Amino acid sequence: MERPLTTTPAPASAEGARAYLDLLAREASALEFEGPVLQARAAGADSATLEELEQAKVAALKVRAMLRRRARREAELSALFDTAGDLAGLRDLDAVLEAIVHRARQLLGTDIAYMTLNDPERGDTYMRVTDGSISADFRRLRLAMGAGLGGLVAQTGTPYNTADYFADPRFRHTTTIDGAVHEEGLVAILGVPLRLGTQVIGVLFAANRSARPFAQEEVALLCSLAAHAAVAIDTARLLQETRAALAELSGANAVISAHSQAIERAADAHDRMTGLVLRGGGVEDVAAVVTEVLGGRLTVLDDEGRPLVGETRELDAGVFDAAQSSRALGRTVKRGDAYVASVDVGAAPLCTLVLRTDRPVSDTDQRILERAALVTALLLLFRRSVAEAEGRVRGELLDDLVSRPELRGLRDRARRLGVDLGAPHVLVVARHDGQRERAAFWASSQATLAHGLAAARGDEVVLLLPGDRPGTLARRVAAELTASLGRPATAGAALAAGPGGEAGDRVGDRVGEQAGEQAGEQGDGPVTSVASAYAEARRCAHALVALGRTGDGASAEELGFVGLLVGERREVAGFLSGALGPVLDYDARRGTALVTTLNAYFGTGGSLSRTAEALHIHVNTVTQRLDRVGQLLGVDWQEPDHALEIQLALRLHRLRTHMPDA
Repeated sequence: MERPLTTTPAPASAEGARAYLDLLAREASALEFEGPVLQARAAGADSATLEELEQAKVAALKVRAMLRRRARREAELSALFDTAGDLAGLRDLDAVLEAIVHRARQLLGTDIAYMTLNDPERGDTYMRVTDGSISADFRRLRLAMGAGLGGLVAQTGTPYNTADYFADPRFRHTTTIDGAVHEEGLVAILGVPLRLGTQVIGVLFAANRSARPFAQEEVALLCSLAAHAAVAIDTARLLQETRAALAELSGANAVISAHSQAIERAADAHDRMTGLVLRGGGVEDVAAVVTEVLGGRLTVLDDEGRPLVGETRELDAGVFDAAQSSRALGRTVKRGDAYVASVDVGAAPLCTLVLRTDRPVSDTDQRILERAALVTALLLLFRRSVAEAEGRVRGELLDDLVSRPELRGLRDRARRLGVDLGAPHVLVVARHDGQRERAAFWASSQATLAHGLAAARGDEVVLLLPGDRPGTLARRVAAELTASLGRPATAGAALAAGPGGEAGDRVGDRVGEQAGEQAGEQGDGPVTSVASAYAEARRCAHALVALGRTGDGASAEELGFVGLLVGERREVAGFLSGALGPVLDYDARRGTALVTTLNAYFGTGGSLSRTAEALHIHVNTVTQRLDRVGQLLGVDWQEPDHALEIQLALRLHRLRTHMPDA
């Protein structure tokens, strides 16, 4: 405590006492208190008067020092009170810490004040707040534990100060720290720890750019401000944790609510799809439920990647890669704006659902898409089972038509399957070396869709389909079966007649001829029996393979002279029309001699000059006629295979000319 000042009434003069009171009243500097003594000495005062003035001066300076300490204490208490008020209304941690650092700089009268916080992860302390700093490097400074004054305070939790940092050997100087301190121009530094209980969380500093000692009162004041700063940091941490906990609780509540809604949506969608199956709904109905629940555009693909529902435009390869990944993972796979769910049976794809949408699809919605894929797969499996059962019935009927046409009741069996054997039909035999089960299923599906019959026989599938264009059907079957199997399929076809007759109960060549005659009266209809059509179609398929045309399809009429060998009717007129018809028609219309020229040309071994001699015409005329032949029969008419057909047709034409009944 400050001891009360005692004054001695004599022998000081009243004028000297009043002078010192005036100096105290206007808070004069310590130097001005020498004025009364100097004035008295200049006026020639005696030694007693001078001694009295010296005592008055000393007493006045003591009073001045006491007043200054009390003023400083009041300022410190006011600053601490303001800081406590800031903490009570804490809203922004950065603003509070900046205020504390600014007050530390003002109260201690230093050039700069700053604060560092410890980083447990990196094991050092880093600059958090500065006031009065001019160096960017200093504001980014990090101090290792134990390095420099700040690192030592952070490590030990003990206040340190120095009047001249660079000359003080107590601190471990480093190039990085000393460089930043030198760039900032600091000399005198005071650092005190920020404590939370026994834990040091940082350091509060006050520093000067010139040498100066720090009094114990200044150290105590900075420690008080550091304590407030630690409380502010801890309070902010607690507030942040509380806010985070509240936000987490709010988020959890939102997640639970959304999850509950998602479960309700999923349950509703599942119930609706199950109800559809029980009511006999189809794939289209399931797709409608999915688009209603999830939105977007849905495409349903079959096992071959062909659209059953939705967009029919070509899908990119990424969708099929995603479908393969979905089957491997058993989950929905995202590719671009498409969500793909695919189901397989025995490592073979069964169906794929492709949902395209502009919005993100949640995990729960993806589960709905997966359930829809499973329901669709069940429907397709059921449809496949029904088709296989029906296919067996259709296959047995076709086997009987081919192998046992004499059986009774074949026409009634066909009628129950929706097949009208009284209408024109084409029998197609397709040879393949692919998967037999897949080929049989494909043929059964095609027959069901076309209201025909299908059967599998070893490496062949046999189809009886409505129509009267065997060549066209053969090529279509070959192309589509090739695409389905991924291996070439070769198809031969022939016109076929179903059961007929007086009672419709007997089948055979005789009945086929009667049906052909009856249909012939109307100018249309089948012309051969199913059994004979099967034999002809099978020979066509074998002939195509022998000719190196694997993967192609044709009827006997389209095989040229080979068709004369494999065709059931050996139709010469059809062969002549196909091989030589355009030339014959041209001669008939124009009265030209192109056929005669061709006979002479081939008869002379293809010699233009000898052909001209044989016909008694100029070589140029021969050339012109042969050019016309090329225009009528095609530019390849002299190729070996084509030329052979033309020569055979010429011989048959000459034979028919001389033998009208041929």
